[in-house]
Amino acid sequence: MGFAEIALSVRALVEYAFSSGSLEPGFRSGAAMVEGTRSHQQIQKQYKEGDRKEVYLKTEIPHGNLLFIIDGRCDGLLAADDGSLTVEEIKSVAGPPDSMLEGREVHWAQAFMYAYILTLDLALPSIQVKLTYVRRGSGEQHSLYREMTHGELAAFAEDTVARYAPYAEMMVRYQAHRDESIRSLSFPFPAYRQGQRHFAAAVYTSIAEGANLFAQAPTGIGKTMSTLFPAVKALGEDKASAIFYLTAKTVTRIAAQEAVIMLQSRGLHLHVIALTAKEKACFRDEGICGSDSCPYAEGYYDRINAAMLDMLEHETLMTRETIAGYARKHEVCPFEFSLDAAYACDVVICDYNYIYDPRISLKRMSEERKKGTVLLVDEAHNLVDRGREMYSASLTKAPFLALQRQYKAVNPQLSKAAKAVNAFFISLRKSCGEKGAGEWKQQPEELPELLESFASEAELELLSPSSILAAPAPAEGEEAGGLLDTYYAVQGMLRTCKTYDERYITYAEVRSGDVYLKLFNLDPSYLLQQMAKSFRSQILFSATLSPLSYYRDMIGAGEEDYSLSLASPFHKEQWQVSVLPVSTRYHDRAASLQPLSDALKGMAARKGNYLVFFPSYLYLQNVYEVFTDKYPEVHTLLQGSGMSEVQREEFLAAFRPDNPDTLLGFAVLGGIFSEGVDLPGDRLNGVMVVGVGLPQVGLERNLLRSYFQSQGKNGFDYAYVYPGMCKVQQAGGRLIRSENDSGIIVLADDRFLQSPYRQLLPGEWQDYLVLG
Repeated sequence: MGFAEIALSVRALVEYAFSSGSLEPGFRSGAAMVEGTRSHQQIQKQYKEGDRKEVYLKTEIPHGNLLFIIDGRCDGLLAADDGSLTVEEIKSVAGPPDSMLEGREVHWAQAFMYAYILTLDLALPSIQVKLTYVRRGSGEQHSLYREMTHGELAAFAEDTVARYAPYAEMMVRYQAHRDESIRSLSFPFPAYRQGQRHFAAAVYTSIAEGANLFAQAPTGIGKTMSTLFPAVKALGEDKASAIFYLTAKTVTRIAAQEAVIMLQSRGLHLHVIALTAKEKACFRDEGICGSDSCPYAEGYYDRINAAMLDMLEHETLMTRETIAGYARKHEVCPFEFSLDAAYACDVVICDYNYIYDPRISLKRMSEERKKGTVLLVDEAHNLVDRGREMYSASLTKAPFLALQRQYKAVNPQLSKAAKAVNAFFISLRKSCGEKGAGEWKQQPEELPELLESFASEAELELLSPSSILAAPAPAEGEEAGGLLDTYYAVQGMLRTCKTYDERYITYAEVRSGDVYLKLFNLDPSYLLQQMAKSFRSQILFSATLSPLSYYRDMIGAGEEDYSLSLASPFHKEQWQVSVLPVSTRYHDRAASLQPLSDALKGMAARKGNYLVFFPSYLYLQNVYEVFTDKYPEVHTLLQGSGMSEVQREEFLAAFRPDNPDTLLGFAVLGGIFSEGVDLPGDRLNGVMVVGVGLPQVGLERNLLRSYFQSQGKNGFDYAYVYPGMCKVQQAGGRLIRSENDSGIIVLADDRFLQSPYRQLLPGEWQDYLVLG
């Protein structure tokens, strides 16, 4: 029997084998990576001729039936005059470098592994190992030295791989089982739906070629299985190494989990994890996240390996509940546990943020893993506005004034840094003039330096042992400045400053005495493309990726990327579509209340379950009042603002196929019930969409309109029409979910009879009846 090869980096190996201690507060990650790179460069600039930096090293270490292939880059290889060598490992820290104790064992371990490879490659009897700590910001340094023989290092390397071996052996057994299960896996339905085989084949081909695919796949085609099944097949044939199923909403994440369960019922053995937001995963209802206050953070690294082995050995689909069970059993933070497990799983079901958002993305994913990873992007139309949100940043003046006052006595340096930012905002308010607003095509030149200074002082304060427990109280009548929240916001702004280019605009507004500044990303296509380019393949799919040219443009398609538009698998006869030519424009809404109420009564004349979607809560409430006053006999439900998950579930549960009376639900277009909700059969018999879905006219939408107009595109369509009609299609798409469904769609707006709105309706809706 041959060796099973285990390829991993020096860092991954030693972190598994030697990490210990507690989770630290997450705010450190904001600047640590950038500052760490600077710290390394600062020391490497001091190297003399003959010294080398970033030296790539690789070796093979057999252990039982395993062959470990270990590689990495050592920070420095220093040559002395007598010909002896020193291997240097550099670590950046926030506090005083000479007091660094936490994590020191794993840092030495990393340096020793590099030292071992060097003594092996160069046949050295011994080597000096240097561990250098450098303080972020100040550049203060402290170095530690050890002289190690080749024999000592060889024993250390063997011990290190021995610590990793139980995990590696478990993964080898698992992968053999996984690959066999994928080879024998068949499509989980008796037959493909119309267009489904074509879609699945296009997904597989795109992955095999390492290409991207933009697919408009109408409701009913089975998008989740059409993408997941061929991606899993590609994984089993070594055409991919991992799959990320990316969603914008919880409901689509659940659909992906259900598809996995179906495949597992057909014999698939695959590690799949669903990631949950930190605030939902956390066991603590309140309190500070950190080792001093949370038993699940304290000693986390001492227990995480056992927790990981236990869960991966016994589970395949790891949901929020599964993760919570193992996290309680092993007393580890459930959120951090889920992130650590994600790096080991084959399929990760998660929000877009984990890939596209630089603040949240899985930063420890190696470039090698990325190269083999496939991104399945569900409901990809959401990526446009989500991208703008991820790559924009904003700040207000008030927190800096509050922090300036709060820390004046206890931390003058922090107070001074906050005062400088506050002074910038005072100047910005003057620039806004009498209009109380201003816009510029460049970012404020002086802002990054001011924010860097503030961030440095804030980080030092947040790292001090007494900062959280003994933060100064705000002055009477003044809100707390919120140092941690402000620090996060500043880091976000600094990150955006680095990506700011001609696709951005800066604007400021005076709001209720405060000053609001935003670096607004107008076109997210370039940054979305940059964040995804390291991955093997992106499969972007939605029922409403229309017009396809707009979404290719806004998500950043290359000329070589594939496009696919599939026809609906359903028949036109399943829809009974009509247009009510009433004006729902803002100034005509009062006159529309009565006609809309009467049309709703007409739609619901036949007993059944119906939904009506409105462009705003106010409009919804106005029609609701008129309707319930005139037709009190109709049972109605009202979507409230800020509904809890339980309230949402109760709202949807009311749409039962066996309701004794007609039910009419009033909901908001573009809201929680207009997308991703599945009400098949007689759970839903008709839908009315009020208006063409145009976003509310405002500063940002008008900035988008002007920008795209200047780019030679139809600015109004890009800013208003296309996003609006996407909402209309999504809302109408709730109706027909299978080949056995049928129902009524009423499009209530005279603009549906006009260009471009009519052309943007799905083909199966265009043969409509105009109501008199």
